[in-house]
Amino acid sequence: MAKQPSTKILLKNVRACKICKDLPLGPRPILQISSTAKLLIVGQAPGRITHQKNIPFDDPSGDRLRRWLGVSRGTFYDASKIAILPMGFCFPGTGKGGDLPPRAECAPAWRDSILEMLVGIELTLVIGRYAIDWHLPEYFGRTVTDAVRSWGDIWPKQLILPHPSPRNNRWLKTNPWFEANVVPALQERAKQLL
Repeated sequence: MAKQPSTKILLKNVRACKICKDLPLGPRPILQISSTAKLLIVGQAPGRITHQKNIPFDDPSGDRLRRWLGVSRGTFYDASKIAILPMGFCFPGTGKGGDLPPRAECAPAWRDSILEMLVGIELTLVIGRYAIDWHLPEYFGRTVTDAVRSWGDIWPKQLILPHPSPRNNRWLKTNPWFEANVVPALQERAKQLL
């Protein structure tokens, strides 16, 4: 059996990935991992702002996600505490209704190797349809709202979140139970873990 590379070597290899050479802004894999992380955030793919800054969730979506977690920027960007692993590591481009889906090549190439290294994870936050389908296939075909609403079924090891994007302001207004019930539980769990 082949020996797995260290987290440092694997991260270096991922950041040098050029599988998707045809991306509109070019390949620029963005993720944050450490074998000591306790919390894992799995989302879709970096947006244009994230691509430009080369920092995951360094945008209004990240501001809201940090508020939901009740953590500071320093804690959020401490890889020894929080791992950030999108389904696609590079900005996929923009389509008619927003960003395109994560590229299909990324997850099969890297995801299993990275997840094997994240041995300390005690809570996984699953954000968006592609992350739900990969990490929680039993939710395939259910709406994101229905999946989020059933949060108690997989809590406290996993939690499905709506995307924290400002584009979801309407969803949050229509579903006040999320910020009233789920967010306080998430903040308490994050406080325990971090």
